[in-house]
Amino acid sequence: MTVPTITGLVLALRSMGLLQLWEWTAYDQFLRWRPTETLDQRIVIVAIDEPDIQTLKQWTLSDATLAQLLRNIKAQKPSAIGLDIYRDLPVEPGHQDLVEVFTSTPNLMGVQKVLGDEYGTSVDAPPRLKERNQVGAIDVLLDDDGRVRRALLSIRQDNNQTGASSQEIYSLPVRLALMHLENKGITLQPIDPALGKVGLGKAVFVPMQPNDGGYINADTGGYQILLNYRRPQCQQHSQRCNPFPTVSLTEVLENKIPANLMRDRIVLIGVKAASLKDIFFTPYSNSYLTAEYGVDIHAQITSQLLSAALDGRSPIKVLSEPVEGLWIVFWAAVGAMSSWTFLRMRYLGASILLLGTILVVGSYLAFLQGWWIPLIPPLLALIGSEIAITAYLACIEREDRQAVMNLLGQHVTPKLAQAVWRDRHQLLKEGQITGQQLTATVLFTDIKGFTGITEQTNPELLMVWLNDYMKAMSQSVLDHDGVLDKFIGDAVMAVFGVPIPSTTPEAIAQDAIAAVRCALNMAAKLEQLNQQWKIQGLPTAAMRVGIATGTVVAGSLGSQQRLNYTTIGDSVNIAARLESYDKSIDGGICRILINEETYHYIKDYFLIQFIGLVQLRGRKQSLNVYQVFPEIRG
Repeated sequence: MTVPTITGLVLALRSMGLLQLWEWTAYDQFLRWRPTETLDQRIVIVAIDEPDIQTLKQWTLSDATLAQLLRNIKAQKPSAIGLDIYRDLPVEPGHQDLVEVFTSTPNLMGVQKVLGDEYGTSVDAPPRLKERNQVGAIDVLLDDDGRVRRALLSIRQDNNQTGASSQEIYSLPVRLALMHLENKGITLQPIDPALGKVGLGKAVFVPMQPNDGGYINADTGGYQILLNYRRPQCQQHSQRCNPFPTVSLTEVLENKIPANLMRDRIVLIGVKAASLKDIFFTPYSNSYLTAEYGVDIHAQITSQLLSAALDGRSPIKVLSEPVEGLWIVFWAAVGAMSSWTFLRMRYLGASILLLGTILVVGSYLAFLQGWWIPLIPPLLALIGSEIAITAYLACIEREDRQAVMNLLGQHVTPKLAQAVWRDRHQLLKEGQITGQQLTATVLFTDIKGFTGITEQTNPELLMVWLNDYMKAMSQSVLDHDGVLDKFIGDAVMAVFGVPIPSTTPEAIAQDAIAAVRCALNMAAKLEQLNQQWKIQGLPTAAMRVGIATGTVVAGSLGSQQRLNYTTIGDSVNIAARLESYDKSIDGGICRILINEETYHYIKDYFLIQFIGLVQLRGRKQSLNVYQVFPEIRG
């Protein structure tokens, strides 16, 4: 349920456009991480900057100055010239001179702003260049965050005055690139007109769709593609740099540039003066200082077309919407499986960090190959499914903890309870502690002459007296890390070495030693109780203890209505029979009998006496029995 639910939520958020800004941010970061590229020497920018304006003492350029600039550029025989300056109106002096230059320069492209928008009304092209069809659209597409990520290659303009059908206008970068490529025998070739797919040299272009990449319901009118910026070597975080060879207006007017700088190259003339506000934010911009001028944007688009057609530089491609959906489903499944596998809350952060890193690195490597794969939706699906599964497992864990606590109750110490909880996945099955065969030490105690005591004691006093005894004996078991198995009248059964099994001889020996020390501690506590009871006028008592080490089976026993954790096996029977064996054997306040297996584990620690080879009640086989005395060797 987790995978489809989380996927559905992520897709819903995405369809509402709530993830679009994050996806653009990831896209921008991938662009900034790409390796730097050398400057594209096929394009030269003639920049009109602040020093040029100060030198000319005016803005805008007069037609005479512009005509002289174009003649000097034309003299270097460029393949194409792009005039990224509006010139729909004369700027005297020199207008007629400029018209003559327009007429005599077939490789010159003027500009017009086709679309009127919040950034300004439409601006017509220079009349003479428009007559000669030497005009390109200069409209720039801004995303909702004000950055330029798309290139508008062509746009249709309605001819409302004549009533003629709409006219398709290529952008300035397209006109310049096609003019340059035509000299190399490369032209646009339609591949699939229905889809708008066209070929240009080594490249194939497909128009952008409204939901491509990280976009949601984008306005993709005209012919748009994702702008595949060249990352210049000089790109820095704190200052702007020239992504293409650049010279100033003054240098060109004064012929202070190399003689062949522009030969067979595309020349773009544009403004690079802060006072003229022709500036745009791009994925590389983190402040106004690193924003790009409009002429640089057009140069980037031109360079992208040339590099794709001549060098095979891949355009940025996107997955189809169904494949993107499967990509999100995949990462939701990865997150769910990861959480289910680790099964620990403390691993959640590490798992998200590891898998998130793999997703980011994988998406970036795909980006280096020209693929924009969505990052934010699968990342949210990964995190969401991990959190959902972890929350579900936390609920299951609480149920398991309650099951463990219900089964063990007050039978174990906090230390042992913590160990049980640590290994709960091995112990629990369907809300029960599964039966497991292990080696443990069983301890049985009984009060000597209890029947006679009950005959001589008031029942209410007897209950208080017996509770004092049981409380002291139980605490002794817990103090020695034993498990209180059950109370049977005045008898106590405890087990050492469950439910966490001891698997080495050393650990089994420690369980046996703990059981015997527990029995001796019981004797000491009973002696204290006798002193207290004697003062209170209550009966005093002695006790018998049987201890046996061997194979047992420990687990839940009972029904769903009532479950008890208990231990069964031959060693349990032996311990019970040792406690009741030959009551004539004296042991003082506490007689302790053990079997041979226990003897082998504790013989170096306690004072022990061999009783003999005996046959216990209810058993066919005889066994060696030993008695432990209070004196301790070590």
